[in-house]
Amino acid sequence: MDTCSDILIVIDLQNGVCYSEEHLFDLQNLLTKVNKRIYSYRKLNKPILFVQHCDDDLVPEKELWAIHTDLDVQEQDFFVRKTHANSFYKTNLKEILDQLSVNCIEFCGAQTEYCMDATIKFAHGLGYENFMVQKTTSTLNNPFMSAKETIDFYENIWNHRFLTLLKDEF
Repeated sequence: MDTCSDILIVIDLQNGVCYSEEHLFDLQNLLTKVNKRIYSYRKLNKPILFVQHCDDDLVPEKELWAIHTDLDVQEQDFFVRKTHANSFYKTNLKEILDQLSVNCIEFCGAQTEYCMDATIKFAHGLGYENFMVQKTTSTLNNPFMSAKETIDFYENIWNHRFLTLLKDEF
């Protein structure tokens, strides 16, 4: 799949998120899919932006805060640090997107019902056209739903409302 937006935003695929109490659901497949999307953007010389959450457990420059080592992160990529589920809240994300003249965003990352949901909906409210390849988000099991059910539930809510879900061709 070589269809790309203006930018790929990878949210919170950090060691401490991927390996919290348990591994994110289907982690290896997620990392493979995200790397394939990264490769597509690199091939077209399109920007990639990594969002990293900061809190008491995810301390900047520490191992848990670092982006997962299996991901293709490069020096020329953009990076945003956040302290809230919404990646736009009190960050420079909007300014970076404006500088790059971004209209269309592709999202991937974690966690589905927290940072992904908040950021996708806020981006939609700001007028961005949003996309996501199916199953390029993940989460953990919770008391209400399995991780798989949560992902399916949110992808169903987002599709044709807050983003366009692209068929997983991997």
